[in-house]
Amino acid sequence: MATEEQKVPGEKLVERVKELIREGNARRIIVKSEGGDTLMEIPLTMGVLGAVMLPALVALGAIAALATHYTLVIERRDERVDPKGELT
Repeated sequence: MATEEQKVPGEKLVERVKELIREGNARRIIVKSEGGDTLMEIPLTMGVLGAVMLPALVALGAIAALATHYTLVIERRDERVDPKGELT
């Protein structure tokens, strides 16, 4: 599993999380405060649909209003390609 961190301003937090959900290759998104405290963990499974994510996005909007900057930790599926060019 690959992990990356992105700094996001509060006003762009919900928009960026929606983008990551649409991309479809994230397994989990962790929202951290400027101080590094985990504020929210959003698990993204194959069967998660927009309606199911709505309460999490509403809560995320409330969190975004509390501070100016956040760190998103994005855990992505580890898609490895074998020598034949196929995903493993």
